[in-house]
Amino acid sequence: MPENRLIHESSPYLLQHAHQPVDWYPWGEEAFAKARREDKPVFLSIGYSTCHWCHVMAHESFDDTEIAELLRAGFVSIKVDREERPDLDSVYMAACQAMTGSGGWPMSIFLTPEKKPFFAGTYFPKDSQRGMIGFRELLRVISRKWAHEKSELLRSADKVTDALSSEADAKDGSADAALLEKAVQQFRASFDENYGGFGDAPKFPTPHNLLFLLDQYCKTADADALRMAEVTLRQMYRGGLFDHIGFGFSRYSTDRAFQIPHFEKMLYDNALLMMAYTRAYDVTGNRFYLEAAEQTADYVLREMTAPEGGFYSAQDADSEGVEGGYYAFVPSEISQILSEKMAAAFNRCYGITEQGNFAGRSIPHLVGSVEDARGFADCLPKLRAYRRQRSGLRLDDKILTSWNALMIAALSQLARLSGNPEHRAAAIRGAQFLRSHLQEGDRLRVSCREGVCGGLGYLDDYAFTVFAFLELYQLMQEPEYLEQAQQLCGRAMDDFGDAEHGGFSLSGKENEQLIMKPKETYDGAIPSGNSVMAYDLVRLSQITSNPRWQDCAERQLKFLSKSASRLPMGHAFYLLALSCRLTPPDHVTVVLAEGENASAVMQNLPLDTLVTVLKQPSAGYALLGGRTTYYVCAGRACRPPANEPPYRRG
Repeated sequence: MPENRLIHESSPYLLQHAHQPVDWYPWGEEAFAKARREDKPVFLSIGYSTCHWCHVMAHESFDDTEIAELLRAGFVSIKVDREERPDLDSVYMAACQAMTGSGGWPMSIFLTPEKKPFFAGTYFPKDSQRGMIGFRELLRVISRKWAHEKSELLRSADKVTDALSSEADAKDGSADAALLEKAVQQFRASFDENYGGFGDAPKFPTPHNLLFLLDQYCKTADADALRMAEVTLRQMYRGGLFDHIGFGFSRYSTDRAFQIPHFEKMLYDNALLMMAYTRAYDVTGNRFYLEAAEQTADYVLREMTAPEGGFYSAQDADSEGVEGGYYAFVPSEISQILSEKMAAAFNRCYGITEQGNFAGRSIPHLVGSVEDARGFADCLPKLRAYRRQRSGLRLDDKILTSWNALMIAALSQLARLSGNPEHRAAAIRGAQFLRSHLQEGDRLRVSCREGVCGGLGYLDDYAFTVFAFLELYQLMQEPEYLEQAQQLCGRAMDDFGDAEHGGFSLSGKENEQLIMKPKETYDGAIPSGNSVMAYDLVRLSQITSNPRWQDCAERQLKFLSKSASRLPMGHAFYLLALSCRLTPPDHVTVVLAEGENASAVMQNLPLDTLVTVLKQPSAGYALLGGRTTYYVCAGRACRPPANEPPYRRG
């Protein structure tokens, strides 16, 4: 069997392929030198460890000795974990979308030895079927073309590369309130009145869209914006997208009603959804939303947290080779675990029936009321234990800086409103892990696993970590977090900023230089690094009043207005930054009375306020009547000090 060099890697995804007969290389000069030396094209396969169709293609094709021999004879084969190399994923996804009109994973790209793409696709079955070329036939076709029509393939690769590398000729947009209203109108036009969410199936949570709508309700009293957010949040929770037994959310729904998910659970989804449910509680005062956020945190702390405090990346959709099998039940299984009466009530509440809703079995979804569901809290540990015993889920235990930062931010926000010391401690431990394992001075690493660090960080790592430290600063009121945020933001400006054209590139001066430097602005499943940088810069300018951050924020908002003007609803996190700039948050200074708990005070203050907590009076901030005192400045005016919290939730 040829040498499979993935055995020396640390990525769980690469290790899944380390014992295949394919002569895999990790991305690196060794592979491209071999391609140049032997005059072979490169087959580049990009995926991630919990990707269902990656598993399917691996089993059908990469485990097959005939396919492995075709790859060995005609190609140099490279396998990449997209979560460790977002720069490669971004560059070649852009190529895939340009050449095919769509993209996804597994991504299958054919390159010249100079790393230029000339053919792209996603999943290919082993054999041709229903008009779709099979992978075996595709390899033979490309091998023949490389042998006899190579000049044509090279010209095609040059054209694609030139098109991708050209600077977009976009005119400046308008960074004003009209952009916010246009986005709300676009969300309204695509809103699913029956089931919540936007557009048709498949439906992704995209919680940053909901955060924007909740913000618009707060700023403009647009009841329709609140309605769209609330209907979506409730439907996502009630459906099978939410795991009613183990908690946490799956990646997306395959149907309009959020009933049947694609079952992998990603850390970033659960972090962003925690933020959305926490903010919904903040805005409405409805404890259902706080409970949903707390249940999601319970899942993350129980199943996705490393002993040292970092957070794992994902849980697989498949168990024992079957997608979703881990989550599905028949009524008799529940009867084996709970009493007959309790099992019958549980099955009614969660729609577990003989006919099922998923391949003859049932994915639990909340048919009864939230109040009914609360009555089964004591049953859930038994059901979780049964599920683990029956089958298991593969865990991607890689710890990614950017996703960890999102979870730290989410736990910080939740801790502010829940007052739960476990949430606070988890946010602090997550930050300690990041700083001790993933940060070196003012530089970040992209990942770590089993003591092995990945390469230098990308824009998202810096943008999201600055965001996390700003949220921790608000929670803990410790200046070191603000100092860290400013230090890392300065490094991002220096390494990723484009002084000539504006914005930030995904890869920086110290990262590997690829055929192009992507500059992502559109918010996908995760907000873009450029959007989060805009938000960071606005918040830093408002917290510090530093002219440097104010100037940088204005330039970043103007830069993003170009793409946001074309599709506002695709830039929700940028719009949050713009809204924060146009309608600045209140500044609240709280002077604590002796014996008063800062955590209890925080629970009364909205998440979007800028808070300073003083443990004792200082110049200009005295105690009123010896009791905890609130000083509020809103807009350009400051109110008289008061002893009562200045806000009423909901």
